[in-house]
Amino acid sequence: MRTRVQAVLLVFGILTVAAFAVPLLLFTASDRTQQLVLARSSALDRFASLMDQAAATGDTSAVTAEARRYTELYGEPLVVTDIRRVPVVETGGMRAADPAVARLIDAALRNQTAHPRGPLRPWSRGHRTFAEPAGTGTRVTGAVVLRASVENAAHDITRRWAAVLAGTALVALACTALARAATRWVVSPLRRLDRAVGRLAAGLPPDRTSAGGPPELRQLATGFNRMASTVTAALEQQRRLVADTSHQMRNPMAALRLRVDALHTHLPASADRTYTGVTTELDRLETLLDDMLALATAEHRAGELTVTDGADARCDAAEVVRTQHRRWQPVAERAGTRLTAGAPGPVPAACTDRELTQITDILVDNAIKYAGPGATVTLACTTEGAFVALTVTDDGPGLSAEELPQATTRFWRSARQSGTTGTGLGLAIAEQLLAGRGGRLRLAPARPRGLRATALVPRARPDGGAP
Repeated sequence: MRTRVQAVLLVFGILTVAAFAVPLLLFTASDRTQQLVLARSSALDRFASLMDQAAATGDTSAVTAEARRYTELYGEPLVVTDIRRVPVVETGGMRAADPAVARLIDAALRNQTAHPRGPLRPWSRGHRTFAEPAGTGTRVTGAVVLRASVENAAHDITRRWAAVLAGTALVALACTALARAATRWVVSPLRRLDRAVGRLAAGLPPDRTSAGGPPELRQLATGFNRMASTVTAALEQQRRLVADTSHQMRNPMAALRLRVDALHTHLPASADRTYTGVTTELDRLETLLDDMLALATAEHRAGELTVTDGADARCDAAEVVRTQHRRWQPVAERAGTRLTAGAPGPVPAACTDRELTQITDILVDNAIKYAGPGATVTLACTTEGAFVALTVTDDGPGLSAEELPQATTRFWRSARQSGTTGTGLGLAIAEQLLAGRGGRLRLAPARPRGLRATALVPRARPDGGAP
C-alpha cells in the first residue's frame, strides 16, 4: 500500500511540476528568440534608413562604412543593394548573387520583410537570415539582407533552461520527500496495526498500537486496542483454563489411583473385573489430560511461530528417524508389529529435534496401535521439493475415503477403532506443530492396503533456516 500511495503522489507531483516547467522552458526560448529578432530588426532599420538617404543623395559612403564596421564588430555579414539590384556593399563573404540571398533581395524589393520563423532551442546552430526593404511607405529604394549567428542566443537559452531544470529538480526532490513523509505518516499506523492483527490472529498478545497518522487512523487504532484487549483476555482465559485443568487434575487423579490401588487388596475376586475397568478408565483419563495439555502447548507454539520466523531451528530428520526406530522397536515387538526404517544420509529440516520427535511419536504410535498384530510399519525420511517428508506407512486396515478428511479432527476416532485406547487428539497435535513451521500433515491410503501418514517440514538451508 505504501508503494502504491507513494507512486500516486509522485506521479501527481511530477505532472504538476511538468505543467509549470514545460511552458516556462518554451517561454524562455521564445523570449530569447524574440530578443534576437528585435535586435536584428533594429539593425536592419538602421541600414535601410542609410540606404534610403544614399538613394536620395547618391552618396553611398555612409552606408558602406556602417556596414563594414558592423561586420567587423559583430562578425555578421550583410548585403545592401539599390533598386536595380546592384550591390552597394557586401561584407563577410556574403554575395548578392547567391541564390538564397537573391531570393530575399527580390522579396525585399517587392516591399516584403523576411524574418526567420520558429523559436530557437539550446541545440540550434548556424545562422538565420533577415531581409528588409529600404524606403518609405510604398516607395522602395533598395534592399538590406543580414545573416545573424544564433550561437549566443542558443547559449543563453541553454543557461536559462539549465536554471529552470535545476529548479524543477529541486522542486521534484521536495515533492518526493513530501510524498515519502506523507506516505509514512499515513501508512506507518497501518503497518503497526497489521503486525498487531497478525499477533492477535496467532493467539498472542498484540503490541499496543500507538495512535498516530490521520484522525481516522487514530480512531481505528484506539478501537483496535480495545478490541484486542478483550479478545486477548478471552483467549488467555481459555488457554489457561485448558492448561490449568489438565495440570491441576493430575494431583486428584494420582490420589484417586492410589486409593483405588489400596482398595484392590481388600476386594473379593468377583470385583476384579470392575477394578480393571476403573483402572482402565483412569489410564484413559490421564492420557486425555496429557493430550489436552500437549494440544494447548502445540497451539500456543504454532501461534508464536506464525509471527516469528524461527529461522534458527534446524535438525537432521534422518537422525531423528534412526533414533525413533531404536526407541520404538521394543514397543513394536511387544505389539507383534514389524517396524522398519529407511533414512539414508543427513536430511536437514527447519524445525527442532523435539518437535520432529513428538510428531514421529504420534505417527508411529498410531501406526502400531491401529495396524494390529502381524502388520508391518515402515518409517522413512525423504525430500519432496522444498520439504522434508517423514513418512510412516502401515499395511493395516487403514481409513476409508470418507474417514480420511476427518482423521485430524479433535476427539474423532473411527468406529472400527472403538476398542483401542486413544483420545483422538494425536493427529491434531501433529498438525498444529507442523503448521507452526510452515508444514502440513498428509494422509493417504497405502497400496495395496493400509495408511500412509506424511509429515511435510520445510527443508533447512545450508546456512540454517527454511529456504
